[in-house]
Order: sequence, then C-alpha cells, then structure tokens
Amino acid sequence: MTDNHATNFMMLTTFKVPERLQNFAKNILQLNHCDMNKKIFVFAFLLYAISLSAQQRVIQLYNGAAPGSESWNWDEKVSEKNLWNTKVIYNVSHPTLTVFTPDASIATGTAVIICPGGAFHALSINSEGFDVANWLVRKGVVCFVLKYRLAHSLTDDPVKEVMDKSAKKEFNEENAAVIPLEIADGRAAIVYVRQHATEYKILPNRVGMIGFSAGGTVTASTAFNYTKENRPDFVAPIYAYMPEFLQGKVADDAPPMFLAAASDDQLGLAPHSVDLYNKWITMKHSAELHLYAKGGHGFGMRTQHIPTDTWIDRFADWLSVQGLLNKTK
Repeated sequence: MTDNHATNFMMLTTFKVPERLQNFAKNILQLNHCDMNKKIFVFAFLLYAISLSAQQRVIQLYNGAAPGSESWNWDEKVSEKNLWNTKVIYNVSHPTLTVFTPDASIATGTAVIICPGGAFHALSINSEGFDVANWLVRKGVVCFVLKYRLAHSLTDDPVKEVMDKSAKKEFNEENAAVIPLEIADGRAAIVYVRQHATEYKILPNRVGMIGFSAGGTVTASTAFNYTKENRPDFVAPIYAYMPEFLQGKVADDAPPMFLAAASDDQLGLAPHSVDLYNKWITMKHSAELHLYAKGGHGFGMRTQHIPTDTWIDRFADWLSVQGLLNKTK
C-alpha cells in the first residue's frame, strides 16, 4: 500500500467504520488499475459511512405524547429549499434526541446536548445541529441533537411563514405559547442523558448544553430555575434570544457559561449575550464571551471566511480549560 493509501486507510480506522467497509476500502485503494474517479467515489462513500456510524440512533424523549401538547397531531417535516438556504426541520410534535458517539479510544466522558435554532418555528438541523455534533464527536464528546417542539407551521415553507409574520402580534403569541414547552424539552433531555450516563459511558457531572438563537433560549433557560436532576453542568448559548423576562435569579451554583455572538447580528441579539455574561461574572461564576465584529445572525457552522468560522475552536478551548476534554480512565 502506498503512503497516500495508508494515510487514507488510517483515517477510516480512526472512526467507527464497520470492519467489512474498512476491508473493502483497503482492497480498492490497493488496486493500481482502478481509475481515480472510482477511488474518489469509494472514498466519498466511506466518508458517508463514517457519518452514519457516528450517528447511532434516535431516541424518543418522552414515552407517549409530550406533556402539554397531547393534542398535537401533525407530522414532522423537512424543508430543503427556503430563504435560509439550509435544511430545516419543522412541525416537531414528538421531541427526539439523535445520538452521536465517539470512538472509545478518544472518549472524554463529556456529553453535549445540541439545540438548533429557527425562530421557535423550525430547526436549522445541519449548521446548528448535526454539523456541530460531527465536529464535537471528533473531540471525544458524546452528542445529542435535540429536536424540541415547535410552533405549528401551516404551509410547506416554514421559513417564509416566519418572515411574513415576524413583525405581527400573532408571531409573538405563538412563540410565547411554545417557548415553555421547548424549555421543558431541554430540561427533559438533560434528565434523560444523565439517567443513561452509564449506557453512553458519560460522567453524570459532565452533561452540558449548547444552543443557537431560539435553541440558545432553551440552553440559557436551563441555567435558571433548575433542580438537582435537570441542572446542566455547563451551558453555551450562541447568539441566543434571552430577554430579561425569560431569565430568573442567577443561582449560587449556576453552571459555567460560554457565549458567542456577532455585533452585527441582524436581530440585535448581541446585547442578550452581554447581559448574561455580566450577570454571571457579577455573581463570580465562570463565563467566557466572544463577541465578533462581523458574522451576522445564524453563523453556526457556516463558512464565511471571517473569524466567526472558528468560534467552535474557541468553544473547544473553553471545554479544555474546564477539564471537559480530558479522557476518562
């Protein structure tokens, strides 16, 4: 096997790719007569297999109907083409957790619940969900992407619905009704992950949450008014919507907080992150804030060729400083 082929094969064994696929890849890569296009196709297929192997399974958050929305009878749907130019999930009535587990050789025992955003009406499932999980799982973190309940969309274009009614009274009324349910889903997710810590080889005192925009609302809210069972061990609201009326008293044992936002956020949410940061440090709690000059709202894992592209590296730095990326023995 050539040096390049050996390097490619080592990439496969680093991840949890089934042995049969590893052997298949090895055989293809060793065929000198196999043209380059075929090799590229095979390697792309195997990279896709890596993704599938990390994405273990989907867990129903509740047994039966979710409390408070028992009458909801609409089906979850997907929108691929919309004004946000990203895949979104909408009409979630049965919350789930999609689990991503790292290879045992790099496992840290840390778990992160990921809450995508979408104006409480949709979920930007890739840029603020699965892409985040695929990045963190390579750091040894077990990830749970939360699909929390959403306001009901009446058309097949939830993004257009949001934009059409965002300045109307009904939009705020719909959000006010669903936000408590979404926060309840966030708390329930923490309880579930901690209760199943042994199953996922997680340390029960290393269960945290990260969320974006509306998902940041869910995330930041779990850092207030919690119980012993649903207290997050750390939180990371990213360009979160978190006005004063959604906050509570900052507790004496409030969890460490990481925040990131852009000053040019089109929704004007940067001050919400600053407010949370100030309250945390006033109480002498651990907090770190990254406020970028440019980036806009919803930068997530998008590549814009500006410093916001590396916010997740700063998050990993912060996790490391907190001791959350140390490998378990």
